[in-house]
Amino acid sequence: MAQDDPVVSAQWLHQHLGAPDVKVLDASWYMPVENRNPWEEYQVAHIPGAVFFDIDGIVDRTTDLPHMLPSEEAFAAAVSALDIKNQDKVIVYDGKGFFSAPRVWWMFRVFGHNKVWVLDGGLPQWRAAGFDLGSASSDDAVLKSKAANKAVERVYNRELVAHNIAAKSYQQVDARSKGRFDGVAPEPREGVRSGHIPGSKCIPFPEMFDGAPRLLSADELRQKFQQAGISLDQPIVVSCGSGVTACILALGLYRIGKHDVPVYDGSWTEWEAQSDSDYPKATTTAS
Repeated sequence: MAQDDPVVSAQWLHQHLGAPDVKVLDASWYMPVENRNPWEEYQVAHIPGAVFFDIDGIVDRTTDLPHMLPSEEAFAAAVSALDIKNQDKVIVYDGKGFFSAPRVWWMFRVFGHNKVWVLDGGLPQWRAAGFDLGSASSDDAVLKSKAANKAVERVYNRELVAHNIAAKSYQQVDARSKGRFDGVAPEPREGVRSGHIPGSKCIPFPEMFDGAPRLLSADELRQKFQQAGISLDQPIVVSCGSGVTACILALGLYRIGKHDVPVYDGSWTEWEAQSDSDYPKATTTAS
């Protein structure tokens, strides 16, 4: 392995496979017309210990263009979920030999991780050398791959909410109690301050149903939102403490015809944990 050489051989990887600072990524991706599913192929056969890197998942979520480079924060979150650390040597391969792996090699270098190499000849060369293949994905590897995609989604959701404070491109509705929203009642999670995202409005989730409990009628639900100053003709995003009760608001909005309401998954628990300078908080009604 040489720092000024972008590839390592199958023999080198075989000798170092399993070392704690060597992380292997299957970055296979295929053109749509090929009708190949890289995730399914990874689960059938991969280099032992490799984790799947989803080129179509670890992306910029603000554009419809395919697999665009994510933000630095989103990439860092994904790499952390894949259990890759700054000191690790990252080896990337793909199912064709040289196709999509160099893209991921480039992504790591863009974000300052220079200890990254492409497996010379990829999976075909590994097979040709007669080295073993993993034929089943461990639960840990599957969880890491899925967690990486989820981490990217969470970062972009948070960035979207942060941007909206100034842009006001949609209405933010919080499903928590008025006391927690206003910052006068404690949060149920230790170490989390109460308060709310600036510009958001509060509709406590129990207002969506009656005492039975049954979901209110469309007319009753419409009135609840209108009374809170929410325009049903404008985009809406819902949040709560951790992304659960916000879905009750989404359910109510669905009944009245708003079928495209996103939930801020990290909600107040995630927002409150970020730096106050980058992610401002309102801790009383007056503020």
